[in-house]
Amino acid sequence: MSGRLLKCLHILVFMLIVLRTESFYVDITYVRSAVAKGAVCLDGSPPAYHLDRGYGTGINNWLVHIEGGGWCNNVTTCLARKNNRLGSSKYMVKQLAFSGILNNKANFNPDFYNWNRVKVRYCDGASFTGDVEAVNPVTKLHYRGARVFLAVMEDLLAKGLKNAENAVLSGCSAGGLTAILHCDSFKALLPMGTKVKCFSDAGYFINTKDVSGAQHIEAFYHDIVSTHCFFPQYVAREIRTPLFIINAAYDSWQIKNILAPGVADPHGTWHNCKTDINKCSSTQLRTMQGFRLEFLRALYGLGFSTSRGYFINSCYAHCQTEMQETWFRSDSPKLNNKTIAKAVGDWFYDRSPFQKGDCPYPCDRTCHNRVFDPQEHTMV
Repeated sequence: MSGRLLKCLHILVFMLIVLRTESFYVDITYVRSAVAKGAVCLDGSPPAYHLDRGYGTGINNWLVHIEGGGWCNNVTTCLARKNNRLGSSKYMVKQLAFSGILNNKANFNPDFYNWNRVKVRYCDGASFTGDVEAVNPVTKLHYRGARVFLAVMEDLLAKGLKNAENAVLSGCSAGGLTAILHCDSFKALLPMGTKVKCFSDAGYFINTKDVSGAQHIEAFYHDIVSTHCFFPQYVAREIRTPLFIINAAYDSWQIKNILAPGVADPHGTWHNCKTDINKCSSTQLRTMQGFRLEFLRALYGLGFSTSRGYFINSCYAHCQTEMQETWFRSDSPKLNNKTIAKAVGDWFYDRSPFQKGDCPYPCDRTCHNRVFDPQEHTMV
């Protein structure tokens, strides 16, 4: 074996060891009792979650984190989900890796490591908002996301959530949107004395035009719900429960699916740019700077509130709380010299407020900018 190959193998082994220490696996729990209530996934299977029990001082604290996974907006796209984990618990893995905000080690997750940490699986295709009684006899699709959310929460309440002293509803992407839409209803399920706050990671999707000038994302969301209530910029101002918004101003999912979706870029001019921000032309970067300004306007349009926090960095990223490298590590993204974990923790425990936005790209050298496989398909 050559010295170079041996060195590569040593590096691979080291990386695997690091990954194992930065995450661990948690068994799935099926909420089978939910089926009788009609609280089911798109295909009629029971909802599910993964729970890692808290310990020590965190035994009565709960962090409920909602999985992401885009949306389906018509019968065709929802039918496609019946045959994978996003529409059926039959296809969900039995064990799921917990890292980042779900990690159980203090040196990786300083404020929430010993809490009861839950990851709720996403299988309704509409950020847990559907509640349609009728089931089409041909497609057999169930649009019951709101019932699923309640059934899962009731199961968790019975397992100790009802005794929570501190509780967080969080989520990533479509799950981050869920955390916004269900923030107040989550608080309403808990005792008056429970300290409840919500975190939305990469869930602040904005209503803006794409590069062709069309309202693609507005039309897409309209197929899911007929009002503007899916856009956080129109609903977050009404939320009474404290809310922390974590988002990249150049959110990679939004750039790929809202600013430059395939339907708005038939010649693939944006393909390389969406794959790697370093490959964007100067014209494309100017367009993305305009998107950042639109995002900030949509965020700041909520008005000032001392109960809100936000961490808006200028990275090309999506979902930064679930990955250890972007949640809490020595080289993690920072604003005002604070990692996301530190900013969120200080805000939750009222140690200090945090409402920070970043300077424009490419000023932030702490970013972990995503580079995508050129063959990777987008969700919209």
